[in-house]
This record gives sequence, structure tokens and C-alpha cells, in this order.
Amino acid sequence: MVRGATRRADKPDLPRPTDAEMAILRILWRDGASTVRHIRGELESARGTAVGHTTALKLVQIMCDKGLIDRDEASRPQVLRPRLPEHETQRLMVRDLLHRVFGGSTRKLMLQLLGVKQASAAEIREVENLLDRIEKDRTRKDRR
Repeated sequence: MVRGATRRADKPDLPRPTDAEMAILRILWRDGASTVRHIRGELESARGTAVGHTTALKLVQIMCDKGLIDRDEASRPQVLRPRLPEHETQRLMVRDLLHRVFGGSTRKLMLQLLGVKQASAAEIREVENLLDRIEKDRTRKDRR
């Protein structure tokens, strides 16, 4: 369960990943199933500094214990995979943020999101299309 959050029936358990864990998840989502050696190399490339093998291994072990990733112990070297796809992890983390920080207010969250960084014209069109789809779905449900 997300640390410090109360359990909700509509929200599966997801520990909140640290920044280092998110970096590893991004590597796994981008590259697919990977070894600790591959993850370590990618972390070093991204950071521009050396990452010890034991450091990478410890992070991976913690992530396995937290349920963020799965490891295939039958293969050597072990192959690691994210437990959830990227979009599902993002959805759960946004849902957690929505309830923890914004008290469940979608309006407050959206206003903050749009106020933090200037959205591109393409991003604004994408948001408008999403809002149109939501409105159409709501209209259909109201007619039933």
C-alpha cells in the first residue's frame, strides 16, 4: 500500500517508488526485461557517474520486496520486469496524489498541473479531446 495512505477499495496496493526506483522502472519500461548489469549501465549513463553493482543490486532487491518489480529466479543472470505497466503505475500514483494532496478534487489537481508548466498546443488539444470523450460518456450514461 502507498506509505501513509489509507486503504481504498478501488485502489490496489502500490508502494510509492523513490526517485532511484523510478529511474529503474523507467529503464525497465523502456527496454523491457533486463538484468542488474544492464540497469546499472543505464543508470551510470543517465547520471554520468559510477553506480556500484551492490548498490544497483540492493535497489533491485528492495523493489522486489516492495512488489514494484518481479525477478525470474530460474534464469542466470536474473531477469527483472516491472510488476505493472507504466500507464497503470502512473494512474495509481496520480490517484494517490489526487487523494493525498488535493483531497480528491480533480479540479484543484488539473489547475495546478496546467499552472506549473506551459502546455504545448498539441497537449492542450489532447486534453480537450479527453474532456470531450468524458463528456460524451457522461451524456450517454445520463440518458440511461
